[in-house]
Amino acid sequence: MLPEQIVKKFFEEVRSGHNPDYATELMAEQVLAHQVISEEELTVLRTPKDYAEHVKEMIEAYGNFSLEIQEFIVQGNKVYVRWKQVGTHVGEVDGYQPTSLPVIEIASAVYRVEDEKIAEYWIQIDRAGIEKQLDRNKN
Repeated sequence: MLPEQIVKKFFEEVRSGHNPDYATELMAEQVLAHQVISEEELTVLRTPKDYAEHVKEMIEAYGNFSLEIQEFIVQGNKVYVRWKQVGTHVGEVDGYQPTSLPVIEIASAVYRVEDEKIAEYWIQIDRAGIEKQLDRNKN
Protein backbone atom coordinates (compact mmCIF):
# COMPACT_ATOMS: atom_id res chain seq x y z
CA MET A 1 0.00 0.00 0.00
CA LEU A 2 1.08 3.55 -0.66
CA PRO A 3 1.75 5.91 2.30
CA GLU A 4 -1.46 7.86 1.61
CA GLN A 5 -3.51 4.64 1.59
CA ILE A 6 -2.02 3.57 4.93
CA VAL A 7 -2.69 6.94 6.59
CA LYS A 8 -6.20 7.13 5.12
CA LYS A 9 -6.97 3.63 6.45
CA PHE A 10 -5.46 4.65 9.82
CA PHE A 11 -7.92 7.56 10.05
CA GLU A 12 -10.89 5.53 8.80
CA GLU A 13 -10.32 2.60 11.17
CA VAL A 14 -8.12 3.59 14.12
CA ARG A 15 -8.12 7.35 14.75
CA SER A 16 -11.87 7.53 14.10
CA GLY A 17 -12.53 5.14 16.98
CA HIS A 18 -14.28 2.61 14.73
CA ASN A 19 -11.60 -0.08 15.19
CA PRO A 20 -8.75 1.13 17.46
CA ASP A 21 -7.11 -2.30 17.67
CA TYR A 22 -6.46 -2.21 13.91
CA ALA A 23 -3.47 -0.03 14.85
CA THR A 24 -1.43 -3.26 14.98
CA GLU A 25 -1.88 -3.57 11.19
CA LEU A 26 -0.97 0.02 10.33
CA MET A 27 1.65 1.09 12.88
CA ALA A 28 5.22 -0.11 13.39
CA GLU A 29 6.00 -1.98 16.61
CA GLN A 30 7.48 1.24 17.98
CA VAL A 31 6.45 4.64 16.67
CA LEU A 32 8.19 7.92 17.47
CA ALA A 33 5.43 10.38 18.41
CA HIS A 34 6.60 14.00 18.42
CA GLN A 35 4.14 16.22 20.27
CA VAL A 36 4.02 19.95 20.89
CA ILE A 37 2.46 20.79 24.25
CA SER A 38 2.44 24.46 25.31
CA GLU A 39 5.25 25.17 22.85
CA GLU A 40 7.40 22.41 24.34
CA GLU A 41 8.43 19.56 22.10
CA LEU A 42 8.11 16.09 23.57
CA THR A 43 8.87 12.79 21.88
CA VAL A 44 7.34 9.59 23.21
CA LEU A 45 7.57 6.03 21.99
CA ARG A 46 4.17 4.56 21.17
CA THR A 47 3.21 1.01 20.36
CA PRO A 48 0.09 0.11 18.37
CA LYS A 49 -1.45 -1.17 21.63
CA ASP A 50 -0.68 2.17 23.39
CA TYR A 51 -2.29 4.05 20.53
CA ALA A 52 -5.40 1.86 20.57
CA GLU A 53 -5.74 2.51 24.32
CA HIS A 54 -5.37 6.25 23.69
CA VAL A 55 -8.25 6.16 21.16
CA LYS A 56 -10.40 4.11 23.58
CA GLU A 57 -9.76 6.77 26.26
CA MET A 58 -10.95 9.44 23.80
CA ILE A 59 -14.16 7.43 23.26
CA GLU A 60 -14.68 7.23 27.04
CA ALA A 61 -14.21 11.00 27.30
CA TYR A 62 -16.02 12.16 24.15
CA GLY A 63 -18.33 9.31 23.15
CA ASN A 64 -18.57 8.21 19.53
CA PHE A 65 -17.02 11.36 18.11
CA SER A 66 -17.06 12.44 14.48
CA LEU A 67 -13.83 13.00 12.61
CA GLU A 68 -13.57 15.09 9.46
CA ILE A 69 -10.34 15.28 7.47
CA GLN A 70 -10.03 18.87 6.29
CA GLU A 71 -6.68 18.67 4.53
CA PHE A 72 -4.63 15.74 3.24
CA ILE A 73 -1.27 16.31 1.52
CA VAL A 74 1.22 13.67 0.42
CA GLN A 75 4.93 14.21 -0.16
CA GLY A 76 6.92 11.04 -0.71
CA ASN A 77 6.63 8.84 2.39
CA LYS A 78 5.13 11.65 4.50
CA VAL A 79 1.44 12.49 4.76
CA TYR A 80 0.06 15.68 6.33
CA VAL A 81 -3.45 15.52 7.76
CA ARG A 82 -5.50 18.30 9.40
CA TRP A 83 -8.76 17.26 11.01
CA LYS A 84 -11.71 18.38 13.08
CA GLN A 85 -13.05 16.06 15.73
CA VAL A 86 -16.40 16.73 17.40
CA GLY A 87 -17.48 14.78 20.44
CA THR A 88 -19.67 15.10 23.50
CA HIS A 89 -18.09 15.53 26.93
CA VAL A 90 -19.36 12.28 28.49
CA GLY A 91 -16.35 11.29 30.63
CA GLU A 92 -13.89 13.03 32.93
CA VAL A 93 -11.15 14.92 31.08
CA ASP A 94 -8.18 16.33 33.01
CA GLY A 95 -10.31 16.76 36.13
CA TYR A 96 -13.27 18.27 34.26
CA GLN A 97 -16.46 16.38 35.06
CA PRO A 98 -18.77 15.39 32.16
CA THR A 99 -21.19 18.07 30.94
CA SER A 100 -22.78 16.37 27.90
CA LEU A 101 -21.82 19.45 25.89
CA PRO A 102 -19.96 19.33 22.57
CA VAL A 103 -16.16 19.59 22.45
CA ILE A 104 -14.31 20.36 19.22
CA GLU A 105 -10.68 19.42 18.61
CA ILE A 106 -8.69 20.88 15.73
CA ALA A 107 -5.39 19.11 15.11
CA SER A 108 -2.85 18.24 12.45
CA ALA A 109 -0.06 15.75 12.06
CA VAL A 110 2.59 14.61 9.62
CA TYR A 111 2.91 10.82 9.42
CA ARG A 112 6.05 9.12 8.10
CA VAL A 113 5.45 5.71 6.57
CA GLU A 114 8.18 3.09 6.35
CA ASP A 115 7.74 -0.52 5.20
CA GLU A 116 3.98 0.05 4.84
CA LYS A 117 3.59 1.06 8.51
CA ILE A 118 3.35 4.41 10.29
CA ALA A 119 6.80 4.73 11.87
CA GLU A 120 6.82 8.31 13.12
CA TYR A 121 4.53 11.30 13.44
CA TRP A 122 4.59 14.97 14.44
CA ILE A 123 1.32 16.20 15.94
CA GLN A 124 -0.10 19.54 17.04
CA ILE A 125 -3.44 19.80 18.81
CA ASP A 126 -5.20 23.00 19.85
CA ARG A 127 -5.05 21.94 23.51
CA ALA A 128 -5.74 25.48 24.74
CA GLY A 129 -8.93 25.52 22.68
CA ILE A 130 -10.05 22.21 24.17
CA GLU A 131 -9.29 23.40 27.71
CA LYS A 132 -11.19 26.65 27.07
CA GLN A 133 -14.25 24.64 25.96
CA LEU A 134 -14.04 22.31 28.97
CA ASP A 135 -13.65 25.29 31.32
CA ARG A 136 -16.60 27.10 29.71
CA ASN A 137 -18.69 23.92 29.84
CA LYS A 138 -18.29 23.49 33.60
CA ASN A 139 -20.24 26.67 34.38
